[in-house]
Amino acid sequence: MPEGHTIHRAAIDHHKVLAGDKLIIQSPQGRFAEGSQHLSGKLCTAVEAFGKHLVYRFEAGDSLHIHLGLFGKIRKHKLPLKEPRGAVRVRLISGTHVIDINGPSICEVLNIEEFTKLTARIGPDVLRSDANPDLAFKKIAKSKSSIGSLIMNQSVMAGIGNIYRTEILWRQAVHPETLGNNIDRQTFDRIWNDAKDLLTLGVKHNAIITKRGAGRFKSKCREDFNIFAKETCPDCKGEISRFEINGRRAFVCEHCQPSPF
Repeated sequence: MPEGHTIHRAAIDHHKVLAGDKLIIQSPQGRFAEGSQHLSGKLCTAVEAFGKHLVYRFEAGDSLHIHLGLFGKIRKHKLPLKEPRGAVRVRLISGTHVIDINGPSICEVLNIEEFTKLTARIGPDVLRSDANPDLAFKKIAKSKSSIGSLIMNQSVMAGIGNIYRTEILWRQAVHPETLGNNIDRQTFDRIWNDAKDLLTLGVKHNAIITKRGAGRFKSKCREDFNIFAKETCPDCKGEISRFEINGRRAFVCEHCQPSPF
């Protein structure tokens, strides 16, 4: 599943080529025929990201809500039109570009009330300028769930996925099984600020880069992790432990991230 930086990067790129145009919207696959007919011909006013949710805003308050899920893909190309690749659920056509979206888990039209309900249930997004970290900390400080579970709960703190979870907690020397109500404000602030820095770097380079100092001076970078899917810790050279949190694989260095138990 794409992490938050991917969706924010898509929102930035798509806003540049779609906002301000009346879009032609199609559903080559046919599964979004009614929605595409409703939106086609309307002015796109903005493209925004809310955590892992991509929202195309239209005049009169309509929105196209996309969540890629595990298998969704986005392709962008300049006009002229090309034949759809695979089962394209929705195609957005501006005066210059085409956006094709395949296999999203959510593809729906929202009115103003539905859009408001969507954004209300999404937690503070570390990449949004309007995010309020206090809201995330209040939920974490009251919770008996693990911090490893909480920072991937999109209603608590939006945008962080499996790789970022492992890497941020290792960088901040926090064991993922530490309970939320044992996380003090100073520790939370370190987690929040590191997440913001790393995802911002991810948006810039369109890649997850978590090693210290990596990606600061190069225009293009490959993904580069510290302990995610690695055998040994780069700091202490100890063995990396593997386990699951809510069905997703997690990694921890028991030496650098002391167990809370």
